[in-house]
Amino acid sequence: MNQPLRLTGSAVIDRTPIFSDLDLSLKPNSWTCLLGASGVGKSTVLHLFAGLAESVSFNGDLSDPGRVAMMAQQDLLMPWLSVLDNVLLGARLRGERPDRTLAHDRLAQVGLVDHADKLPPTLSGGQRQRVALARTLMENCAVVLLDEPFSALDALTRAHMQELTAELLRGCTVLLVTHDPNEAARLGHKILIMTPSGLVEIAAPTTPIPRDIHAVDVLSAQSNLFDQLRKPT
Repeated sequence: MNQPLRLTGSAVIDRTPIFSDLDLSLKPNSWTCLLGASGVGKSTVLHLFAGLAESVSFNGDLSDPGRVAMMAQQDLLMPWLSVLDNVLLGARLRGERPDRTLAHDRLAQVGLVDHADKLPPTLSGGQRQRVALARTLMENCAVVLLDEPFSALDALTRAHMQELTAELLRGCTVLLVTHDPNEAARLGHKILIMTPSGLVEIAAPTTPIPRDIHAVDVLSAQSNLFDQLRKPT
């Protein structure tokens, strides 16, 4: 994808305004990180890009991203399918031949290959989230939408999954919704805070992602994000 994806306009759900006069542009082949208070409309933006916002009344313009891969806040695993079959679900729904070898590789990368035959209800919340991540990383899409994909993970696992995801999605156009300033500072080529009055851009480090947690530019961007997020809206 060589053209920026752009969403401009206003959204309403059940007559309640979600955002207005928003102008969001995603640079091709890079990560855009979107932060902001709960309820400001971040997940709505992802659902609009994914074409999954049936309950949203949207007035504006939206680029067609084509087929996208999306990881929602909920893991959305099918409880009657094994972990492996959940990872293969996208291919099965499209009528494609499932790549079981790649699915096993993805499960190994997220540390769950030994759980391939288990059912989701037997897993912890963090394990379920990693299964959902593996399923998303199975998709060969130019545009990937991630809604707090690492929120249920402990600090060490979160850092490892950030690094793995950045590696496997290199060259993709990624929109990451997160509440974690350090995560945005590690992964964002462009960092935006969504507020009721619009978008505020925070200068992102210029070093390649994923950045070292302790790097000076990461800590500086993280501090700037905290300061901006603490400002009254």
